[in-house]
Amino acid sequence: MAHTHDHAANVKRIWTVFGILSVVTIVEVILGIIRPDFLYRVDFFNMNLLNWIFIILTIFKAYYIMWAFMHLEGEKSSLRWTIVAPLIFLILYLVFILLIEGNYIFEVYRDAPNFKWIF
Repeated sequence: MAHTHDHAANVKRIWTVFGILSVVTIVEVILGIIRPDFLYRVDFFNMNLLNWIFIILTIFKAYYIMWAFMHLEGEKSSLRWTIVAPLIFLILYLVFILLIEGNYIFEVYRDAPNFKWIF
């Protein structure tokens, strides 16, 4: 069975995906360079808001890449969630572990009298 695709629709779809991912990446880069005080100095759940924004935008990009390039937009909702839910859970779990362990190492180096900051 041969599938016919409209070339113009495919090109438009590629540019749309490219545009959305580019805008999100540019926002991340600008926020990383500027690092606004109202986001950087405000803590939310023991982490500044800027880091939360980076985490949320990264998860959005990962989901959108799966949505567009794995063609999940045309699949049933149950299949989409079977693929996406474990990945979102694992990403959030990784972020949680990294933050807990990073905070522990920070406190060890900060409070230890015999260690100096070398980084």
